[in-house]
Amino acid sequence: MLTIAKTPLRVSFFGGGTDYPQYFSQYQGAVLGTAINKFIYTVALPMVGYAESRFRITYRMVETVDEVSEIKHNAIRAALMEAGFDDPLNVAIISDLPGNSGLGSSSSFTVGFVKLVAHLQGRRITKYDLLKEAVRLELDVLGENVGVQDQTHAAFGGLNLYSFHGDDFSIRPVRMTTPARDGLNAALCLVFTGVQRSASDTLKEQMKNTAEKKVQTELKHLVDLCHEGAAILERTDACSMLKDFGALLSDGWQTKRKLSSAVSNDHIDAIYETGMKAGAYGGKLCGAGGGGFFLFLAPPEAQARLRETFGAKNFVKIEATDDGAQILNA
Repeated sequence: MLTIAKTPLRVSFFGGGTDYPQYFSQYQGAVLGTAINKFIYTVALPMVGYAESRFRITYRMVETVDEVSEIKHNAIRAALMEAGFDDPLNVAIISDLPGNSGLGSSSSFTVGFVKLVAHLQGRRITKYDLLKEAVRLELDVLGENVGVQDQTHAAFGGLNLYSFHGDDFSIRPVRMTTPARDGLNAALCLVFTGVQRSASDTLKEQMKNTAEKKVQTELKHLVDLCHEGAAILERTDACSMLKDFGALLSDGWQTKRKLSSAVSNDHIDAIYETGMKAGAYGGKLCGAGGGGFFLFLAPPEAQARLRETFGAKNFVKIEATDDGAQILNA
């Protein structure tokens, strides 16, 4: 039977950088963000006995191997080995948006694949355990330089305020009225910078600055913005909410730029300035920095100008979604 894991991508409004163990093992970390209506689909089908190989993995390349240990895709190999899964399998990965673009695609895939393998083995797994297993695979098994917000968004879905401190983790759904949520969804959009990059590479300087306590003031401010942003989103006046939340996004972006010299550059700064001149309420770069998608909160007329300026292929309309990782059987 064909099995499909569907996991959401995400946008983080505030708090990125405080979701790394190097930080929240000592200080209070927080992230305010949402899963979005763009997804990664991982399709799996048992390999037939007469196939030329036991495993076929299709993503930006095609792998055909006989042993799990021979699989080059790190997350797939690690997830299968950790789960003790050795049944012949055909796997294909499809994404609504490109990877390495600041939307948490790598961790979203890991969450989805862990859930898919558990399903194939007949194991139930809670959202919390799914999150923990994906984090363990990426941080402990693969040694990736990643935080924990991407896995959290993918596992739980929704628009939430997450808090991290030591071993403590909490999640609080943001309580929005229907008009406010509709207004937010109408205003959310992305502009592609034209640059794809590895988050692990981009984060090296930021992690060094964090370890040396050079950006403590900035990181603390980003945590404070999470709580302030959640309070703004929970207002009943959608119009004032959008304007104030947009201004807060821009505040957070100016703070994030100070975390590392790799976060922004002249090209990215120009995209922000162009968006603001077009009439956006506010904006920020998604993900670790250096490229990927730029998030804007903008009214319809400003979105039309953004689409015209950057081109339809680089403009993406998005909405918040409550969907977390799920299994679809075809």
